[in-house]
Amino acid sequence: MPDSQPQPPRKPDGDAVGPPPHGGGALVLCGARLADGRTVDVRLSNGRIEAVGTAGSLVPGPRVDLGGYLLLPAPAEPHAHCDTALTADIGGPVSYTVEDVQRRTTEAALLQLGHGATALRSHVRIGDVQGLRSLEAVLQARRALRGLTDLTAVAVPRLLTGAAGADGLAMLRDAVKMGASVVGGCPDLDPDPTGYAEAVLDLAAEHGCAVDLHTDGDDPARLARLAAMAGGLRPGVTLGPCGGLARLPREPAMRAAEQLAAAGVTVVCLPQGDCCASGSQRGRVSTCAPVRLLRAAGVEVAAGSGALRDAANPVGRGDPIEAAFLLASRGELRPEEAYAAVSDRARAAMGLPEVRLEAGFPAELLAVRGGGVAGMLSLAYSRLVIHEGRVVARTSAVREFRDSRAMVALDLPRQSSRGGGEPG
Repeated sequence: MPDSQPQPPRKPDGDAVGPPPHGGGALVLCGARLADGRTVDVRLSNGRIEAVGTAGSLVPGPRVDLGGYLLLPAPAEPHAHCDTALTADIGGPVSYTVEDVQRRTTEAALLQLGHGATALRSHVRIGDVQGLRSLEAVLQARRALRGLTDLTAVAVPRLLTGAAGADGLAMLRDAVKMGASVVGGCPDLDPDPTGYAEAVLDLAAEHGCAVDLHTDGDDPARLARLAAMAGGLRPGVTLGPCGGLARLPREPAMRAAEQLAAAGVTVVCLPQGDCCASGSQRGRVSTCAPVRLLRAAGVEVAAGSGALRDAANPVGRGDPIEAAFLLASRGELRPEEAYAAVSDRARAAMGLPEVRLEAGFPAELLAVRGGGVAGMLSLAYSRLVIHEGRVVARTSAVREFRDSRAMVALDLPRQSSRGGGEPG
């Protein structure tokens, strides 16, 4: 099988922190099924895919048997809130000490890594009484998690315009100096939404940062102004969750989508629910962005998980495969497109290099029990996660039933028997 020519990697969200902590030894993934139906061996070395060959063709060495598993590019999480994650069951005020935020961030990142996300972009509130403490905690967690997952921070100030906004703008500059590689926030909550977006975009252009803004997207005129300001900004502008676009009449929604597409703006939708539980949006029924309409207009659409068991979504799972399942089950996308929204498109939105199951590409992979993408989205229980060429997480699920004549007569398998056992 000929080697592919990988795309040149783009600058990721995070700042450089030195070489990855994996060894140079090779690892062979044996008997994995690819989305195109082939069964292959895949050799990993130095954090990349070194070779892909027919099953049994690669040189023996350290091996993981993936018989019965589907091997895919790993998901990435483009829209998390680690500083507030896992707080829904806390009785009384939520603590925002550096220690508590770091603990929550670490636990949330590991939960999402177990689901398969090997890269995570977390929006972090700055300002008010918390100042930069939450950002400090997230950056500490990022350093501690190095080698397991890539965690990057989006600095999110509350206000940026008027007299009150001067402090927010100064703190946003300090956040970038600390290590926040993306700047964002919620223009909808500022008295001057356009001025807020302009301030973020100007600072991003000055420092070469990506931009990731929260907006409901229910005001076409505001979206048009934002698109006009964002056009051509590099490394890029992302909006989300834009559920309000789905509540607009089709014609103005399509015009707004076409303007976003012309400006090169990416939309990150949240199929599992909104991430905002404040102000006038509290208690509103969540609506996912109109994915088909956006794609028809030419907008790049990725999908994220949003809130993880906090006040905005006390049952949030942080599972990218569930986000893809919801897009497919609602008919917004075909199963393969839905999975791409949480993997290929999510990585692109975060400025991460492309992953393909071909030689030369990064070894950021997810193995899930199943024979195809649709089946995997339906029953994605057992998972094996690979980051920088190493196995970093496993989830094993075994379903068993009491013996019965019906099972014997129909030769129904237990999950742990037919299609291969747990990878080892």
